Amino acid sequence: MATMIQIKSTSADHFEFGALHAQAEGKHRGSIIVLQEIFGLDEYVQADVQRWAKLGFEVLAPSLFDRLQPGFLAAHDEAGFKAAFAMMDKAKPDDALADIAACVEFLKPRGPVFITGYCYGGTLAWKAASQLDGLAAAASYYGSGVPAAAELSLKCPVICHFGRKDSYIPADEAKAKIEAAHHGLPVYIYENSGHGFNNDGRPDSDLEDAKLARKRTLELFERALPA
Repeated sequence: MATMIQIKSTSADHFEFGALHAQAEGKHRGSIIVLQEIFGLDEYVQADVQRWAKLGFEVLAPSLFDRLQPGFLAAHDEAGFKAAFAMMDKAKPDDALADIAACVEFLKPRGPVFITGYCYGGTLAWKAASQLDGLAAAASYYGSGVPAAAELSLKCPVICHFGRKDSYIPADEAKAKIEAAHHGLPVYIYENSGHGFNNDGRPDSDLEDAKLARKRTLELFERALPA
């Protein structure tokens, strides 16, 4: 069962932010940081936390907008999108990376630490893989800022997932930019899905695509686990 805990950021202000925390079920295999979309720690993030915990991973999902509004949560409707985009526009990426670094510090005493993120969190997962130490591997889902940051050097293995029907991110263009900067880095395009396809039941989600992306992400993480 996941519970909210408080973690002190590595930022200069030492801000304490909330994070959804779940212990691994069964044998502890490692730890995973789950980075939210712009909507906060909604039901889809909570479901992802539980999925990873059931696979034997300790999980942390930081509440990345707590400096602006503790526990911010928005619906996936017109009003929710407006509020969520306003929150994202005000948030400072350096603060988010400092909070993620604190999550790494919290988890790393118990084995390898992985990271995955969605939308806003997908971009942050890419940047964390470039700027933070202590991550064993990263999976970025439909991060709209990834193509513009494609030339960042990476400190760990990374894979990227995009939906063919994503109206926010031209999938082929994103793939080309990433592969040009990182030869051989896996960039997967899911033909039946749009933006946010890991969110089961959403209009742009195709369950088989979501399952395949999760399988590929798990395989990436498993390759980095100690023998």
